[in-house]
Order: sequence, then C-alpha cells, then structure tokens
Amino acid sequence: MTKQKTITLSYANHRQQTVVRIDFAYDAKLTAQVKQFKGTRWSQTMGCWYVPKAQFDLHQFFETLRGKAWVDYEGLKTTDAPAMPEARKAKAESHPKEQTDVPGGYREMLEQKRYSMNTQKIYISYMRDFATMFRKYDLRDVTKDQINRYILWLIREKGISASQQNQRINAVKFYYEKVLGRPGEFYAIERPRKSFELPKVLSENEVLAILRAAQNIKHKAILGTIYSAGLRRSELINLRIQDVQFDKHILYIRGAKGKKDRTSLLSDSIGIVLQRYMQKEKPNYWLFEGPGRTKYSTTSIARVLHAAAEKAGIRKRVTPHMLRHSFATHMLEQGVDIRYIQTILGHESSKTTEIYTHVSTKSLAKIK
Repeated sequence: MTKQKTITLSYANHRQQTVVRIDFAYDAKLTAQVKQFKGTRWSQTMGCWYVPKAQFDLHQFFETLRGKAWVDYEGLKTTDAPAMPEARKAKAESHPKEQTDVPGGYREMLEQKRYSMNTQKIYISYMRDFATMFRKYDLRDVTKDQINRYILWLIREKGISASQQNQRINAVKFYYEKVLGRPGEFYAIERPRKSFELPKVLSENEVLAILRAAQNIKHKAILGTIYSAGLRRSELINLRIQDVQFDKHILYIRGAKGKKDRTSLLSDSIGIVLQRYMQKEKPNYWLFEGPGRTKYSTTSIARVLHAAAEKAGIRKRVTPHMLRHSFATHMLEQGVDIRYIQTILGHESSKTTEIYTHVSTKSLAKIK
C-alpha cells in the first residue's frame, strides 16, 4: 500500500502580506494538483508554494486534495502569522490596498449569479477594501459588530454616501450569504435611511439646445437616442444594429437592468438622424462603436454630453441620466399615461415612475 503524501500548511509573512505556506516533499502529480488551487504562487525565497491568506479557502483546499494527500493544518489554528519586521510592517500599513484580494470563490460566484460587469467591478472593489481592513483576521470569523463598526468608520472618516453605504453592505453580504452560504439573518447591518431626492431634469429648450450644439452626426445620434427613448447609458452602448426597427419605430433593449428585455420608442426625427449616421459611419455590429469596432464606452458618452452642454451655454452639471429623467418628465407633461411611461422606462414598480410627478411643470400648473 502506497503511503499518502503529507502537505503542511502554516502562516508566513511574504512580500508584506500574510500568506499560507504549502509545504510538501516534491511530487509532480501533487504539484500539479496544488497549482490548480486559486491564487497559488511559487516563492523562490521561501522555497515553497503559497496562497495569500485572504484568498485561501481551507474547505476548498481539502476538497481539491481529497484522496491525494493528507493535509496537516495545525499551523493555521493560530490566528496570527509570525511577527513582521517593524520597517516592513510600517511600509505595508502605508499601502494596504496592495496586500489583499477578494476571498476565494467571490469572483466566480458573481459570474455564476450573472451579475453585470459593472456590479462585479463595484463589489470586487468594495470587498477588497473590506478584506484589507480585516487582513489580520480570518474573514469567516469577523463578527457583525466588527462589520457595523467598519461601516460606521467609512461614514465618519471617508464620508461615503448613503448609496455607497448600501453597495458596500451588499458586497459584504454577498460574501457571507452567497459565497459562504450562510443565512441572511446571520448578517444584519444597519441600513441608511432612504433619502428622497428629486430627479434633476432639463427643459425641452435645454435638450434641443444640446442636440443642436452636437455637430458631429454620431454624437447627435447618441444624445438624441438616449433622450428620445429614455435609455440608460448601459442600454445605449448595448444596442445592436438589428435592435433598431425603423419601419416599426421601435428600439429593442435586451438584457437591461434586472436582465429584462423591453422595447422603447424610436421617434421620427431621431430615426432620420440615425439613418444618416449609419450611412456615414457604417457600424458593423454595435449601433455605436468605439475604436476598433468595439462597444462604445459610457465615459465617452459623458464627455460628448458635457461638451455639447458647454457649447449650448448650459452652466449647470449635466449627466446622461438627466436626459432619461427629462424624457420621462416631458412625456408626463404631454399627458402620456404614467403606466405607459413605466413600461417604456422599464421600471418594475409604478412608484419609481411616480417620482416624476414631483418635477412636472404640468402638476405645478394645476395649483392656483
């Protein structure tokens, strides 16, 4: 009977971060197995394989090596790694974000749940901050009180907004509830009170001034399509040529917020602009393309709008989402049924759409 190989796990400090050492007598098959584990790297100075502590998942490691080696993890039962020299420790403290990545399985679960790329980036960024703050702990042992104090620290010291507070809480909850599979009641962080903010809108004259100021046919088509169809930036850049139905005066929006498809309006005037744009630019696949026929970027849309607004003499800050808000408000002022506006915008609840009644001049005009 062949004697099973032994792998010894222990904490170490390497390149200003706490890592898990993976020590074993050389074996080609075992090496291949260990290298498959996410985050595994070879250290020439330590002479062994290692994984950053924040990325190490002991359960997953056991599953990977089940039946292939015996794992001695006595060295992980201590909560602290060997002391770091003071000079290196000071340097590490000054660059905390360089030390810690998201825990193992976090990225993969975001992909499995099919979160949008934008949401994945936000969650990963905020989870990195969280893991860095608690880099001396096993994240699975961090308590609810510690997390609440962390959120409070972000509010007081970093001045995060209520919206960002919610996003950071969601990023942390995703780890404990989706990655670790713990029940929702395990983790209850105080949520900020919802603030009631009116949407910022432009007048019809301001929108027309912006569209006239955009001399480039492509830029005019981009801004005009966002406004006339009430689109989000992400929805605009995901439009394909085949999503434009000129004969039916319809735009097909696929995989919008909440992974839902819907249709929106294609007005006569913007239809003409789009046709001229397509004849001139000849897009290949995406309706609006960037360099190398790639998908147009959301930051480019913001720059285009900023330049047009500045040229039109509009001094206030104008964002692409204001065009969407303005579309809904102007529709309401023209007497369009709010339920139809809700469908066009893709709102799940009519309460979301009703906010535009607070900025509609038609509603104010009724008050004598």
